[in-house]
Amino acid sequence: MWYVRKARGKRIRLRNEYGTDEFWSEYRAALETKAAILETATVERSLAWGIQLYRNSSAWAGLSNATRRARENIYRKVIGSAGHAPLAKITDAKIREGRELRSAKPHAANAFLKSMRAFFSWAVEQKLVPSDPTKGVKLLSGANDADGFHTWSEDELNRFEARWPVGTRERLAFDLLLYTGLRRGDAVRVGRQHVRDGTITIRTEKHRIGKPGELVSLPILPPLQESIAATKTGDLAFLVSDAGKPWIKESFGNWFRDVCREAGCPGSAHGLRKAGARRAAEHGATERQLMAIFGWTTSKQATHYTRAADRKRLAQDAAPLLMLGAQAENKTPAPSTPVRESSEMLPLKQEVRK
Repeated sequence: MWYVRKARGKRIRLRNEYGTDEFWSEYRAALETKAAILETATVERSLAWGIQLYRNSSAWAGLSNATRRARENIYRKVIGSAGHAPLAKITDAKIREGRELRSAKPHAANAFLKSMRAFFSWAVEQKLVPSDPTKGVKLLSGANDADGFHTWSEDELNRFEARWPVGTRERLAFDLLLYTGLRRGDAVRVGRQHVRDGTITIRTEKHRIGKPGELVSLPILPPLQESIAATKTGDLAFLVSDAGKPWIKESFGNWFRDVCREAGCPGSAHGLRKAGARRAAEHGATERQLMAIFGWTTSKQATHYTRAADRKRLAQDAAPLLMLGAQAENKTPAPSTPVRESSEMLPLKQEVRK
């Protein structure tokens, strides 16, 4: 574990893998914001003071490590720019202003808004503020926001497979994500110790506060089995870095994004998981089956995919009716020419009957 401590101040834990770009970015951010954090966190009833209390609360402790890491990065920047502001003076206009400052990147803007919602929801419960200024401030809609991350198309799936053949580490990552539906945090953990009788059984990383992840059991499908057999894997994880060590999920996500770009695909690891759900739904998977595969505890996500698949099937079935409607509107249909059976056709017709 790596920490930053400036002068005699408190230590800041660095969460990313040592030596990566994300590590050094986090390191620089810690140096830049450390002075502001130390100075403002001691000012009672300031925004920084409130966030520091939140980070020491049971609500914060109940979040997953990944969620805490993501929100820590956002809160550090917020403290660096507005930590001195009195907590009670933060209005919905200020929250909206923070969202708009990040509007060039809708995902970052929405991550900021969700983080501030979580903090102020807790602050209202603790009676630190009379009301929640994030209420009424809407998430931005961007290229990916209607359905979340971009879902890979069949053309993109084929393009990736053409660029990265079976036997490459890139293809193994692709097959593992696509043919298990695991999130990236689970995909980098799964290894031979999770396999028995051709089935992967693993407790997923993502969970609700205070509850363990879902236990999922997934058969190893032939394309994935072929990929595992043809690729050099690690001892405790199928996917390993250049150093032969299991990935940290953030570093894996960045690496996989780069190999996707090299294949001419705009997709991400999570978008590949969504492509698997789309494929399964389009081929008739039920909501309960999707929930079992993807570890969803409610039918909300599953319904999204089954409903989309049903709409597609219904549209395909109904589209020919548009032509029938046009023909019904035509008052003078073209006469059809009767086909006479020639003597040469009779043996063929008899053979078909036979």
